[in-house]
Amino acid sequence: MAQYDKADLERRMHGAVESLKGDLSGLRTGRANIQLLDPVTVEVYGAHMPLNQVATVSAPEPRMLSVQVWDKSNVGPCDKAIRSAGLGLNPIVDGQTLRLPIPDLTEERRKELAKLASKYAEGARVAVRNVRRDGMDSLKTDEKKGEISEDERKRLETEVQKLTDSTIADIDAAAAAKEKEILGH
Repeated sequence: MAQYDKADLERRMHGAVESLKGDLSGLRTGRANIQLLDPVTVEVYGAHMPLNQVATVSAPEPRMLSVQVWDKSNVGPCDKAIRSAGLGLNPIVDGQTLRLPIPDLTEERRKELAKLASKYAEGARVAVRNVRRDGMDSLKTDEKKGEISEDERKRLETEVQKLTDSTIADIDAAAAAKEKEILGH
């Protein structure tokens, strides 16, 4: 049976774009947004877990996030994870609650956020290229097994490359729109 599955490649590439859009939506443009903390993972109980699985995140004020940690022993790891996430937030510990004042967006901060958006986009591009590589490898395997001809393999490789190019164009468009929003141009 042939290993190549175009629908699976499309699903995985689309997943990379959706993941990027989720990451980009967490980058703030001046207002408190609970999605800002979505990329934060906390090392607790010997595993890395998303912050929202060990605490309740809310936005009680337009310029403040509140993180209510469920287990008192996880306050320190949550504080550390938020500080080291590269989001430029400095939590204020208040018992089991972490208060995150959202600073004004300075030009320097805008540039940092734009760099972070570029980093997320590059990660999505790498994920798409990995999916492309998997597709190409399965086509070569199918050809070696005699399940498809060399001409069929080349035609399908062109199809995979077109899918990759259009997906990367989607990633670039999403990243450019977010950078424009962040930089205020």
